[in-house]
Amino acid sequence: MPEFATSKLGELASTDRYAITIGPFGSKMKADTYVASGIPVIRGTNIGTSRSLKGDWVYIPHLLAKTMPNCCLSEGDLVFPHRGAIGEIALIEGENLPLFLSSSMMKFRPNPKKLLSRFAYYYFRSDLGRQEILRFASSVGTPGIGQPLTSLRQFLIPVPPLEEQAEIAAILSVLDDKIELNRATNETLEAIAQAIFRDWFVDFGPVRRKMAGVIDPVAIMGGLTPDPTDAAELAALFPMDFDVSDFPVGWDVEPVIDQANWVNGAAYKKMHFVAPGEGLPVIKIAELKAGVTSTTGFTNTDLGSRYRIDDGELLFSWSGNPDTSIDTFIWTGGPAWLNQHIFAVRPNGTRTLGFLFAMLKYLNPTFAEIARDKQTTGLGHVTKEDLKRLRVVVPPKTIETAFDMLMTPIFQKLQASLLENRTLAETRDYLLPRLMSGEVRVGYAAQEIAA
Repeated sequence: MPEFATSKLGELASTDRYAITIGPFGSKMKADTYVASGIPVIRGTNIGTSRSLKGDWVYIPHLLAKTMPNCCLSEGDLVFPHRGAIGEIALIEGENLPLFLSSSMMKFRPNPKKLLSRFAYYYFRSDLGRQEILRFASSVGTPGIGQPLTSLRQFLIPVPPLEEQAEIAAILSVLDDKIELNRATNETLEAIAQAIFRDWFVDFGPVRRKMAGVIDPVAIMGGLTPDPTDAAELAALFPMDFDVSDFPVGWDVEPVIDQANWVNGAAYKKMHFVAPGEGLPVIKIAELKAGVTSTTGFTNTDLGSRYRIDDGELLFSWSGNPDTSIDTFIWTGGPAWLNQHIFAVRPNGTRTLGFLFAMLKYLNPTFAEIARDKQTTGLGHVTKEDLKRLRVVVPPKTIETAFDMLMTPIFQKLQASLLENRTLAETRDYLLPRLMSGEVRVGYAAQEIAA
């Protein structure tokens, strides 16, 4: 089947005066320009692997934004980094507005009579689209696109008829919407896990509320266990007093490192890598965030069975940017080899995976601060020595068992949702280039999704 004809973005731009522009330079956007609240500024850290933009916003005053209307974003604008995260793309939609372009970004506003924003977004999300962007990038020094506006106008994109663009975008949106729903559900589950962990093992909420004279079991459990019968059984497990060490009576404290086996990944080198498909993927921090992609390295070199991971492993990335790299993940990308700078956190008979997950997620801000204190060239780290210094309380076995009964189904739901997202993403990534090239038409793709 013939491929769709291609056009340059410059030929598909809106007739608006500011359809193709770049973020402000120089003194207009120095760090001291930012304020506590105002117009959010989109930067590379706000662009992820989904249509939804990520947090960690900085802001500029409304009055300053009005002086640079070319950098104000509208519904349907596409945003590309020209420094740093080259190859990424953001789609500006209603829930993200108002927004302002940062100095490292460039904007493209399509002519809706020629090119639909969401179709263009999905094309540049594909490997083909990413390769087209990278064609204009320099790898010398800091990654960047020279003469960004000229380059942006030269980006090539296939251009099916508008009706087919809409159908392709709709098909891919169905998959992305389901992935987003699962992600939102997972955020809620993680928040629940952290809230219960904090209330029980950090704030000692049930103990304090008992001491304060609270009688209602649901209230004793802080409303986190709404069923009265379940709440009564849990409340009865907690003591009503603290010992001289300010811990609940009968509780102890241990180093975090003693709660699990911490296996650091192997130091895979260039000589270990082979062509994709000839071995297993090597999992670095990038893969923890985005899964296995076209940039993932593969190896068939076995540096030790302890470095082999599979679905359901709990992984803790301990090195990198304190704000974006230090975190805990449930791996659902299939068999792989673990690279250095990531711990596989494996039960040692002391704690369950559910407890370890809740503990690590709660401690993540602490880990980030530890890494930030050691930050030198933009990177920080958390070591086993840090894990020896950090402490976690050890409740009686009855309370630990009760906590695990709450956490295990949460952990299992998280894992199942992540596995479903992997399948959905694989389906999307299989269909995306074929839909974009015309190899697969929309009717067949709809059947694939329904199946």
